Amino acid sequence: MTDLAQLQAQITADIAAATDEAALESVRVAALGKKGSISALLATLGKMSPDERKTQGAAINQAKDEVSQALAAKRDVLKSAALDARLAAETIDVTLPLRDAAAEAGRIHPLSQVWDELTTIFADMGFSVAEGPDIETDDYNFTKLNFPEGHPAREMHDTFFFHPKEDGSRMLLRTHTSPVQVRTMLSQKPPIRVICPGRTYRIDSDATHTPQFHQVEGLVIDKTSHLGHLKWILHEFCKAFFEVDHINMRFRPSFFPFTEPSLEVDIQCRRDKGEIRFGEGEDWLEILGCGMVHPNVLRACGIDPDEYQGFAWGMGIDRIAMLKYGIADLRQLFDSDIRWLSHYGFKPLEVPTLAGGLST
Repeated sequence: MTDLAQLQAQITADIAAATDEAALESVRVAALGKKGSISALLATLGKMSPDERKTQGAAINQAKDEVSQALAAKRDVLKSAALDARLAAETIDVTLPLRDAAAEAGRIHPLSQVWDELTTIFADMGFSVAEGPDIETDDYNFTKLNFPEGHPAREMHDTFFFHPKEDGSRMLLRTHTSPVQVRTMLSQKPPIRVICPGRTYRIDSDATHTPQFHQVEGLVIDKTSHLGHLKWILHEFCKAFFEVDHINMRFRPSFFPFTEPSLEVDIQCRRDKGEIRFGEGEDWLEILGCGMVHPNVLRACGIDPDEYQGFAWGMGIDRIAMLKYGIADLRQLFDSDIRWLSHYGFKPLEVPTLAGGLST
């Protein structure tokens, strides 16, 4: 019995010394497993006399029960300690601000926003959107638009030309979206009412010019269109785009190869502390060019100028975005600076509508 007491004391000490569940399981197997020390003592009971079996059997079973209880108690302690350690390692500071969802963190670029805004406005006036390739022919970009031979825009210092083909012709990066107007007039019969937004390219780079920029042009062709219609469309567009109730506009004579007469358009504004406010003040700001489509352009596109007439206009999407949202440098629009986009960008779900507001 003295040996049993010593064995139980040793097992109890081993249980107390176990630092994790794996070590505790080793103690259990050594004591209560098939070849464990206490299991070995139980196996000797069959060779004892009835009196010895009665006495020592009770003592061995009591030792087994006490060891099992000690094992269970230690296992609970180790599980609790392991859980505490895990909770300490995986603690979440609930006082931190909730991270924005992806739809909240992302931002729509101001150019994309303005593109959607002007499309919304002109769609409400009955215009459809026409598109064309960025790489154009000299014929569509210049000749059919009444650009004379030797015009500066046809020179390599102003236009991106590709290497000449075998026949001597050269493709180019379009310098305006006017070739889309040409393609529309060649493929559709009047009446025509379209806007042509898209990328354009010119060899120019400074704070107010970039080699690649964006432009939107409009075209109306029918039998009775006139400058009065053009002025109304541009007036309504400016009011809606700049979100003012009234705005004064000034039309000045100008010259473009593809329109006759041609006009430059200024809008009323007030410059104050580096900001420009529209619909008030005594200043004027040039915003776009326009005019009646030149008869030579209509004729080149297969439309009889004696039967049909029309008007067109063009403006820089980048420029009007800068004016509306106070962007100082055109190059910032293309820098891909996330901090800048976080400041000037729009939330993805803020879709511009005339009823709900273009820039909420």
